[in-house]
Amino acid sequence: MSTVDLTEATFAEKLQSSEIVLVDFWAGWCQPCRQFAPIYEAVSQNHPDIVFGKVDTEAEQNLAAMAQIRSIPTLMAFRQSILVFSQPGALPASAVEDLIKQIRGLDMDDIRAKMAAQGTEDSAQA
Repeated sequence: MSTVDLTEATFAEKLQSSEIVLVDFWAGWCQPCRQFAPIYEAVSQNHPDIVFGKVDTEAEQNLAAMAQIRSIPTLMAFRQSILVFSQPGALPASAVEDLIKQIRGLDMDDIRAKMAAQGTEDSAQA
């Protein structure tokens, strides 16, 4: 699968309808973003079951602000609509492949349980 452009209008729907979504936040003027783009595209070809989204931070400023993007490129990964990875900086293909392997191996029931416990702790402190 090749990369898909995500917008504020399509972002949430894509997260909800896909098991795994990787999102590259980028801008056309950003040299590291332009260097990462062909790597991201090439890795996407190896994983047709994963959505490889791209968000142009210039065109989608509200979406970038909601995602709290402070540096580009930033790669985020979601599994079952839960943010499981976020890191600024361009990655080599091998690192993206390793990330995908780690995401596939996550125990999402365990993650949801930890999130629920964290929510309980947060509300207990209030």
